[in-house]
Amino acid sequence: MRISTIWRLGIKELWNLLRTPTLLALIGVVFTIQIYAAAVSMPFTLNRAPISIVDEDASPVSARIASAFYQPHFGPPQAITLSEMNRRMDEGIDTFALVIPPNFQRDLLAGSEPAMQLNVDATRMTQAFTGAGYVQAIVSGEISEFLQRYRVAESASVDLVLRAGFNPELNPNWFSAMMEVVNDVALLSVILAGAALIREREHGTIEHLLVMPVTPAEIMLGKIWPMAVVVMGAAFFSITVVVQTWLAIPVAGSLWLLMLGMALQLFATTSLGIFLATIAGSMPQFGLLLMLVLFPLQILAGGLTPVENMPPGLRILLSLAPDTHFVALSQSIMFRGAGLDVIWPQLLSLVAIGLAFFSFSLWRFRWSLR
Repeated sequence: MRISTIWRLGIKELWNLLRTPTLLALIGVVFTIQIYAAAVSMPFTLNRAPISIVDEDASPVSARIASAFYQPHFGPPQAITLSEMNRRMDEGIDTFALVIPPNFQRDLLAGSEPAMQLNVDATRMTQAFTGAGYVQAIVSGEISEFLQRYRVAESASVDLVLRAGFNPELNPNWFSAMMEVVNDVALLSVILAGAALIREREHGTIEHLLVMPVTPAEIMLGKIWPMAVVVMGAAFFSITVVVQTWLAIPVAGSLWLLMLGMALQLFATTSLGIFLATIAGSMPQFGLLLMLVLFPLQILAGGLTPVENMPPGLRILLSLAPDTHFVALSQSIMFRGAGLDVIWPQLLSLVAIGLAFFSFSLWRFRWSLR
C-alpha cells in the first residue's frame, strides 16, 4: 500500500463530505444540540410533576401533607374535589392525585391504620415510577413527624456517612452528556464510512477507482481515515466546548488518552460501516441495516445498563463488540480519571477487534467487486 495514494483518496472523501450539506448538518446537530438536550432535557429525577390533592379530611395533618410537596420535584399541589379527579387524570392534567379520606387524622390518633389513595398516570412512565416512591416517602415522613408531636429526628444506632465518588453533586446530567458523546461517535462513524462507499457506487465512480492503480485496501483506508478524523474533531469540539464550557461538566481524566481510545474505536466502527455498505445496495437499505445493528449494540454496550447485570451468554457475545470496550474505557477516563495502567485491556481489545473488523470488511469489499 502507498501512503500517498491513501492520503489523496482521503482528501477526495473530505471534499465530497464538504459538498454534502445534509451530512455536515447532521454532524453539527449531533455533537452540539443533541449533547445539550441529553444533559438538560431528559432528567432522570422528578421535575415539576403535576399533583393534585383531594382533601376530604381538612385537618392539620392533611394540610401538613399538602404543604410538603414543593418544587423542583413537584409543581404546586392543586386542591380538587373527588368528582374532578378522574376527569383531570383522563385529560392528562395531573400525574398524581392523592386522596385523603374523611376522619383520617382522627383514625390516625386513635392508633388505627387509615388508608390513603394515590392515583398515578402510568402513561408518563418516568415520572410515574419515580414519583410514586417520592410521594410515599413524603407522606410517611410527614405522618411520622406529626405523630411525634414535634419535628425531631430519631437517633440512629449507626451513623452512616455517605461519600459520593467522582460526582459529588450526584448530578445525572454529567453521565447523560458524556454517554451521548460516546454513543454519537459510534453512530456517526458508521454512517459516514458506509455512506461514502455507497455514494461511490450510486454515482458510478467506484468503477473509475478500480481501473486506476489502487488496491481495495487503499480504497478502504482512504475512506476510513478522513471519516475518523472528522468524527474525532467533532467529538473533541463537543467535549471541550459543549460539555466542559457550555454545560460546565468536568472531565476527570486525560482527554488525549480518551482520544487515543476513540481513534481505535473509530478504526473498528468505520470498518463496520464499510462492511454494512458492501451488503446494502442503496442508502435506504443501509439505513435499515443500521437500525438492526447499531441500536442493539448501543443499548447493550453498558452505557444504559451495566454489562454485569446481563446474562453470561450475552456478556460473552458483547465482548466481541467494540462499543462495549469503548464505553468501559470512556467511563473510566471521564468519570474516574483512570490512566493507561487501568484501561490498557480495553485498548488491546479495541486493537484486536478493529483488525478483525478491517480484515473481514476488506475480504467482503473485494468479494463485492467481483
